[in-house]
Amino acid sequence: MQIDTFALQCFLAVAETGSVTKAAERVGRTQSAVSQQMAKLETLVDKTLFIRGKTFALTPEGQIFLGYAQQIYALLREMLDRFKDPDLTGEVRFGLPEDFASVYLSDVLVDFVRLHPRILLNIECDLTLNLFRRFKDKEFDLVLVKMTRPDDFPNGIDVWTEDLEWVGNANEINFSRPLPLVLSPNPCVYRSQALEALQKAGIKGRLAFTSPSFASTVAAVKAGMGITVLPRTLVPPFLQVLNTHRLPRLSDIHVSLLKHTKENPAINSFEGFVARRLQ
Repeated sequence: MQIDTFALQCFLAVAETGSVTKAAERVGRTQSAVSQQMAKLETLVDKTLFIRGKTFALTPEGQIFLGYAQQIYALLREMLDRFKDPDLTGEVRFGLPEDFASVYLSDVLVDFVRLHPRILLNIECDLTLNLFRRFKDKEFDLVLVKMTRPDDFPNGIDVWTEDLEWVGNANEINFSRPLPLVLSPNPCVYRSQALEALQKAGIKGRLAFTSPSFASTVAAVKAGMGITVLPRTLVPPFLQVLNTHRLPRLSDIHVSLLKHTKENPAINSFEGFVARRLQ
């Protein structure tokens, strides 16, 4: 059995866009070529990977295949990155939210520094709206922000979109009293989403604990001080996602990487590395 990298690239493009047309645009080939690659993969694994309709959805087997394809393609890109640009030098000023740093940053940094030891990384954590303001003031070369990529920064990329979830202990919620909330201070995307959703639903809340620290927020929720709002992938295993219908649905969170220029090889390399790991 042989699976070439172009077939994997086509599969990932279709899985991520839900469309052969969009996937073809992404990989720079015809729709027919992409469809042939999908059919070839399904023949090789002897499984149906997609449910074909107006949009392409993954079958259960397709979801399993997606996990392997992402790992293989990321490892391949990392290998090529290492041998293609082993002597990249420069400095990258990178800003990101503290919650993402707590969950993802350490492994990413260790692996990137191992591949490119001559690139100097200067990293700072802050709230998303502060990061965006400081990025506009050119204090950062690259930022990870919890917002859709703005049109005035065309060099950025959208990394992913994810549901926000209410997180806490369902047994401690009493709707006859204002809900105790554990949130970051202004300006915070999660905070504004939570307060706006509660206001629209006519549910009163009160700030029981405020901290910009992800670790402190998680500790306060674990201690039963209140409920908070987090993306599903950032919810620790020891905390509970609240699925009660009485809490209002929250809007999606959009995560983007923004940069000022696409002409800096060191910044481009770090951006691609972070994006692949997060995706």
